[in-house]
Parts: sequence; C-alpha cells; structure tokens
Amino acid sequence: MHCIQHNPSTTSLSSSASSIHGQNKFSDIRTQSISVRGRDGGRSMIKCIATSSSEKTAYKTQVSRNENLAKLQAGYLFPEIARRRAAHLLKYPDAQVISLGIGDTTEPIPQVITTAMAERSRALSTVKGYSGYGAEQGEKPLRAAIASNFYADVGIEEDDIFVSDGAKSDISRLQVLFGSKVTMAVQDPSYPAYVDSSVIMGQTGQFQKDVEKYGKIEYMRCNPENGFFPDLSKVFCTDIIFFCSPNNPTGSAASREQLIKLVQFAKDNGSIIVYDSAYAMYVSENKPRSIFEIPGAKEVAIEVSSFSKYAGFTGVRLGWTVIPKELLYSDGFPVAKDFNRIVCTAFNGASNIAQAGGLACLSPEGIKAMQDVVGFYKENTQIILDTFNSLGFKVYGGTNAPYVWVHFPGQSSWDVFNEILEKTHVVTTPGSGFGPGGEGFIRVSAFGNRNNVLEACSRFKQLYK
Repeated sequence: MHCIQHNPSTTSLSSSASSIHGQNKFSDIRTQSISVRGRDGGRSMIKCIATSSSEKTAYKTQVSRNENLAKLQAGYLFPEIARRRAAHLLKYPDAQVISLGIGDTTEPIPQVITTAMAERSRALSTVKGYSGYGAEQGEKPLRAAIASNFYADVGIEEDDIFVSDGAKSDISRLQVLFGSKVTMAVQDPSYPAYVDSSVIMGQTGQFQKDVEKYGKIEYMRCNPENGFFPDLSKVFCTDIIFFCSPNNPTGSAASREQLIKLVQFAKDNGSIIVYDSAYAMYVSENKPRSIFEIPGAKEVAIEVSSFSKYAGFTGVRLGWTVIPKELLYSDGFPVAKDFNRIVCTAFNGASNIAQAGGLACLSPEGIKAMQDVVGFYKENTQIILDTFNSLGFKVYGGTNAPYVWVHFPGQSSWDVFNEILEKTHVVTTPGSGFGPGGEGFIRVSAFGNRNNVLEACSRFKQLYK
C-alpha cells in the first residue's frame, strides 16, 4: 500500500476540469447560471455545474475490514430488539409499550449507596478529597470487601480480585487474554456476548446457517430434558468453557453435584472455566453462588460478577473478576499475571465514584438494601411465573434468577416475540437470540416496575386465555 499527498489547489482545479469536460458524457448533469456582485459593484455571470448523485462515490481507504467482524450475524440481539420496539412505536404511537425484554434494572439505587457516591463526587472538588488515576485492579478497600463478603469461606484473597466497569467488559478482556488460538465451549442457550466476543477474536469458523452455529465452537445443549445442565459425556473437550449460573436466559442454577462434575471435567481435559455469577444473589435454593465453593475450582476457574443486577448499577458500571493464584497455564505461568498486564494496558480502572458506591453496597446497610432490591424483582418473577403457569404453559427458571423461560413448542421464537409485541405491546426476548437451543422459547424479564409487570401479565392473560 502507498500513500500520495495531494496539493489542495491542484485537486480543486482538477475536479473543476473533469466536471467541465464531462458535460457531454453524462446527460443528467444540470447547469445553472447565477449572478454575483464583484468588489467594484459590477455583476458577472458564473456557470455552476452540479453532478448527479449517481456519479458520486464514497471515498474508501486501503484498510481491509476485520474478517472476524464480518462473520457476525445481523445485529447484536438487544439492539435488534430495541430497533423492533422503535418500529412498533412508529406504527402505534399511542401504545403503552412495556419492556420485559432486555435485562435492565428499573428500581432506584438505594439511597445508602447513592449517598456514598455523592460524597465521593463532592470530595473530588476539594484539594484533600481529589484523586486522579487509581489502581487499575481496583481500590484496595473495595477488593477486600468483595473478598470478605462473597468469598470469605473459599480462600479467595483481595489480590485475586480485579475490579472493573462491568462483567460484560471483562468477558471481552478475557477473550483478549486467551487469544485467537483457543477453542471454546458455551452453554446453549447462553448470553450472546460469550459467542460474539469469541467470533470477534477469531476463535471460530464461519456461521453455519443450516444449524445456526459457528464452526469450532462447542455448543453444550441445555434443555428441560437434561435439567438445563449439559451431558458432559457428549461434550468435546475445549480450552475454555463459558458457564453461567444462575443461567441467563433459562434461569436455571446448577447444583453442587453438577458443578463438581464440571470442575472435574475441566481438570480431566486441562480446560479453564469462565464462570459468570452475575445473578448469584438471586439463588433461593441450596445451590452454590460461586464456582469456588467447589473443591479444586481455583486450579481451573475464573469467576466474573457484577453489581448491575444487585444494586441497579447497569448504568453506573461496576463489576469484578476473580483469578486465583493457583490458576496456571500449561507452562506454569500464572494466568492472573497476564490478565493484570491486559488490565494495565487497556484500562485505567473503574470510576472512583462507582467504586465508592460499590464499597457502600458491601456495608451492612448496603447489603440489606441490595437484598431488598433483589427481593422486589423476585416477587415480580413470581407474578410472571404464576401467570404463564395459569395459562397452561411449560415454564422454567424464575426460582433462582430474574428470568422466566417460557416454552412455545414448534413455534419460531421471533414469531412469538412479534405476535406478543403486536397484540399486547409487550417486549420480550426471543430464545433463539441466545443460540439454537433457545428456539421455541421466549425469555420474560422480571426487571420492571410493579404496575408494568401486573399490566403485562393482564395482557398475556387476554392474549392466551
């Protein structure tokens, strides 16, 4: 590739000349004469030549597109839902659209938490309270509070914890850590960011439309028949295993016995588990909230989590990733050291104001406030569960997660999504957006204010009575 520097005046003259000489070539060029006043007050005529729109072509660089991005299918799931919602509002401008689709929180952040963020914010305007760049790994008091509140009995220490701007960001940073040569397995269905980030990194083959899967990804089918836990005897071993529990979208939480099998599977195959525990506070039954409750997990697992669904931090952005010192590459090098290098290279640390809020979340008052918020959404979940059960649907999830997974056997999940939106003005999420295993299901989110949830359920009853 070579670059040529142009003289602006030469470019202008050349453009004018080509326009003039092209008059006989293009019949649809329009000319117009205009009169302009000169400095001496006299007038002169200038002929303006306008080229047709079809003649104009966009300038293109010599840089080729990332071929991995070209593999991605359509739009990311949730922007596509937002696009369809916007189109629906154009069609029905007076409709009261209720969104139970994207898993975005709706309840206000508890005041004990916002007060701490406000105080930190005000302090930044003082000489004593100002702080600039912080530690890329997170502020020491917050890392210590996360360790003591979530991992006190499993041997995770504060320096195993990396504070971030959210679990979704860390999923992509972990993919950078693993690089393009690894193979990966993912629950099917599962949160789309795992697969899309793998595609972008170049870990996958092309999308295979006949099976709705990417080549080189191991899709671990999770369905009602296997209790939403994959049959590991049928799973090909891969380098990386993404596993979310409680699961988004199915709402299923793995049992201790199941996670023991998963950890052993990883050990037998030399794999690393990336365990997404973003919904752990929603667990009601006696099931693990962390992969590190399982013996031996520190040698094969990374855990990603977030304050988003506990404290309403979807917009504040604060999460963390745990990488134990015991987790080593095949050559014995600690995985955490490489992740630390990536964090220090690509990230300047989470907002100091957000971290003040995180520390307040983990005070006794903050924990109580988060439990109240989680309890509110769990009540919403029960209302949705009861509604679909009363209508005779097969319904899953809800007990340990803020999502209800409703089965529409033999139907396209996008068709069901469209029908519900068209006839009830309620936004849900089509199951196929989470992978081929989600076809025939829709996910209904419990994140919404109570009146909207009750109204949506009333509309569901009218549609399916």
